[in-house]
Amino acid sequence: MTETFYALLPDRAVIRVSGPDRVSFLQGLVSNNIETVTAEQSSYGALLSPQGKFLFDFFVYQQDEDSLLIECEYGQDGARAAELFKKLRMYKLRAKVELADITDSYDVIAVFGKDALSALSLTDTPGTTSAFATGIKAVDPRLAAMGARVLLPKNSLAEMAAIGAQEGTVEAYHEMRVALGVANGSEELEIDRAILLENGFEELNGVDFKKGCFMGQELTARTKYRGLVRKRLLPIKIEGLAPKPGATIMNGDKEAGIIRSVHGDGGLALIRLERISDDAELLADGAKIAVTVPDWVSLPEKSA
Repeated sequence: MTETFYALLPDRAVIRVSGPDRVSFLQGLVSNNIETVTAEQSSYGALLSPQGKFLFDFFVYQQDEDSLLIECEYGQDGARAAELFKKLRMYKLRAKVELADITDSYDVIAVFGKDALSALSLTDTPGTTSAFATGIKAVDPRLAAMGARVLLPKNSLAEMAAIGAQEGTVEAYHEMRVALGVANGSEELEIDRAILLENGFEELNGVDFKKGCFMGQELTARTKYRGLVRKRLLPIKIEGLAPKPGATIMNGDKEAGIIRSVHGDGGLALIRLERISDDAELLADGAKIAVTVPDWVSLPEKSA
C-alpha cells in the first residue's frame, strides 16, 4: 500500500497576476527570480520591507501564458491575503498588470508521505511542475522531502483519491513540516522583523542573489556576504509539557532561543547558534528541548 496522504490547507489564498508586465512587475519586488517560472517550473520567494525584513512568503505558479498565480497565506478572516493584495496594488503604479483574488475558485492541497511524488508522477527536483486534471501539481519548490502542492478548482478533491492518496490531517502535515525545519510563513517568521537567511531561504530556493535588485535586497545581500547569520530557525524536540510559542529557551542562565511553533512533540525555534552545543542542556518552561539540524541546513563554520 502506498504511503501518500493529502490535506486541504484552509489557510492558503490564491492571487492571480495577469497582463503583459506581470513578470517584470513581480521581478522588482520578489526575492526570487520570477523569470524562471514556467509551466514546468514553479518558485518560492518573499516580499520584504524596504529595510529587508520579512513581510510575506508565497509560491508562484504559471497558470497560463498570460497569468501567474501567487499562493500565499490567507490569515484570520483573510487578513494576510488582503494585506498582500493591497501591497501589490500599491506597487502596481503604471505596470500593465491586473490583480484578482481568486481564493474562492481554488483548493490548495499538500500531498505528502514517502510515495507522494511518485503517486503524482513527479520527480524529486524542487519546483518541477505540470498540469494535474484541470489544476496544477508541483514538487514543493523549497524541499522535495516536503512532497507536493496541488492547486485544484473547488470541489475537485476526487482527483486525490484517483492517485491513491489517503486523506490526512493538516496537523500531520505540519508535524512533518516542522520536523524538516521548514517555516509556514508568519506562523514562525515575525512580520517586519525576520531576516530571510536566518530562516533558511537561501537553502530552500527562496532567494536569488544573481537576479538583480529586489525590495530589501541590500540587507539580504549584506547578511550573506558579511557572514552575519547568528541565529537559525531549527527543529526542536520537546520532552515534557510543551511550552507555548514565544517561550524562551534557556541554556543555564543564558537565552538560547525562542520557540516559534509547536506541533505534536516537536516544533521550530529561532536558535542562537553560539548558545547551543552537543552537550547543552536546554529548557523552556520546564520542558527539555533538543535542537536538531536538518541535512539541508548549512550552518556557518565555527571558528577554531
